[in-house]
Amino acid sequence: MTLVKVNNNGHRSLSNFVDEFFQGFPVGVGREESFGFPPVNVHETADAYHLELAAPGRTKEDFKLTAENGQLTIGFEKKEETKTEDYKTIRKEFSFKSFKRSFNLDDRIDAGGIQAKYENGVLKLLLPKKNEVKEAAKQISVQ
Repeated sequence: MTLVKVNNNGHRSLSNFVDEFFQGFPVGVGREESFGFPPVNVHETADAYHLELAAPGRTKEDFKLTAENGQLTIGFEKKEETKTEDYKTIRKEFSFKSFKRSFNLDDRIDAGGIQAKYENGVLKLLLPKKNEVKEAAKQISVQ
């Protein structure tokens, strides 16, 4: 998935193929569990793009975000801690897999103004648009 609008003259991209493949599945099935990626929502407003990445059970210090060469990369790596405890674990279902997810940044995005905030298990990113790209409403008169 990218934030760039691509006209590929009839050629299907890999992300389009994956989206079409999972179109009939319930939301979430086959996405996070199979590929190891947390699901992402992308919203657009007049001033910015907003990304929401579902990543519960993590801390803000565990994320690594970089923007370089027109690409935004979001990564998470949790080192396994070895603890000696006075109890025996019968079942362990919590798992925190590492992931790295990249998005191509459009020329319209101000990479220097990207902001990130982690709250309630969701990593929220603000990708502001450059001033010259913001489309102002235009009044059209009828004659």
